[in-house]
Amino acid sequence: MRSDIQGLEITAGELKRLSGTGSDRVYRPATATKFVREGVKTFGLIILVLISCLLLVMIFPRAYLVWLVIHLMAIAGLIFEDIWKIRCSHQNKHLINLFDDVDRYNGIIRAIAINDQIEDAGNAGVKITDRSKVIQALDLIRNDLVRALKTERIIRENQKFVGTNSELFATNLVALNALQISDRASEQGRLLNQALQVAVGVQAEMKKLQQRKEAT
Repeated sequence: MRSDIQGLEITAGELKRLSGTGSDRVYRPATATKFVREGVKTFGLIILVLISCLLLVMIFPRAYLVWLVIHLMAIAGLIFEDIWKIRCSHQNKHLINLFDDVDRYNGIIRAIAINDQIEDAGNAGVKITDRSKVIQALDLIRNDLVRALKTERIIRENQKFVGTNSELFATNLVALNALQISDRASEQGRLLNQALQVAVGVQAEMKKLQQRKEAT
């Protein structure tokens, strides 16, 4: 990975630090269909746990009470985790949307890294000519994503959030739109267009967060 894109990607550790939770602690997407699918998976695991309990009781009948307690605790843990994830997913749809924006943003960086490898292999035709503008756009979007994640966490953890942090709701969309390039059909044009789509998504979530804050 070239030096100009190193450090731009939002890692899983940084994402957890900014949001206060991992992206694996919620179901994505937060839809009824997803919840049902995860419920079916949990039900399947419970069946396996029950089969395991039955086999152990048959092999070690004297310790049946121990096996029963252990497996019932495991089943309770599976059910509790499922319910907790569904509840968190339902209550934090803004956060899930931001997680999706981060994935899209990181995807652009990975696409650039792969493009660089192809170029380094001797394919000069894939070179990103307006690379500095693409990197500048990604840097602006990264700042927006970090601000959005911090803002969402503040509002989530402080329902009585005071209105003294209005600057948190600002975005860099205007600055991003100013990064015009000559050929929108080129690779750099495609990357900038993807970056702008992520920026628009972040701005939409910021507006929703602001409305949520004002409603509290």
